[in-house]
Amino acid sequence: MPVHVVTDTTACLSVDAARREGVTVVPLHVSVGGRGSVPAREITPSEVADLLLQGRERLSTSRPSPGEFAEAYREAARAGASGVVSVHLSSRVSGTVEAAELARDQLAGELAVEVVDSGVLGMALGYAVRAASSVAAGGGSAREVADAALRRAAESRTWFCVDTLDHLRRGGRIGLAQALVGSALAIKPILTVRDGEVHPLERVRTRAKAHQRLVDLAVEAVEGARAEGREVEVAVQQLGAQEAAERISGELRERTGLVPELTELDPVISVHVGPGTVGVTVAPV
Repeated sequence: MPVHVVTDTTACLSVDAARREGVTVVPLHVSVGGRGSVPAREITPSEVADLLLQGRERLSTSRPSPGEFAEAYREAARAGASGVVSVHLSSRVSGTVEAAELARDQLAGELAVEVVDSGVLGMALGYAVRAASSVAAGGGSAREVADAALRRAAESRTWFCVDTLDHLRRGGRIGLAQALVGSALAIKPILTVRDGEVHPLERVRTRAKAHQRLVDLAVEAVEGARAEGREVEVAVQQLGAQEAAERISGELRERTGLVPELTELDPVISVHVGPGTVGVTVAPV
């Protein structure tokens, strides 16, 4: 039987998309004030955005438990999988990889599980998972499936801008972009994910200029991939910024001929970036 692919909700794959890909999605968790933790599938990004804008309750996130991963792996085994490749967001911003590794160790001798630290998140992770799923469906070995995910993740580029760095700072996910906090009121920073962490890339003065810079960076990356004879996929991701995302998507379509995948950020990433966030991912095939 084929290798089965497992991922987490930060891959931004809808329930239908995960089903089509034959992928199991283990949810991270969101906590709202003192109301306890709920799986990310049980709260929408829009609800997260509203709660953040209201500012009355503290939101936090947590990784899945090793037990949740172990159950997902056992379910794959019961369905006949020969092994599992579990592909997750960067270990530098979440303990999800560690939880998956603990579950893997619990199942040692029972089922072969390979855990992949993608070093990315959002649609860059989603594209990596799709690459892994494609290789698995073709009968690839666990190593080939894992390598496909790592390759796609390493070649993907993501840029995003946020309305404020406060959410990243509060959640401890700001990485080297911490240096921008002091001047954050005067700028709209362009951020990127590199080496598994959030890094500052550029500073611009207005939201409109930041959005235009996202388009320019994506177009440059698409043209670079095409110069190497590569096909490429593009995604525009947003939280509480649908109109801006649609404008960016339209301009990318005009300038590249591609039809970007327009998605909402998942609830967990949403907690850490906040409303008004827009990002673009370019993923060579």
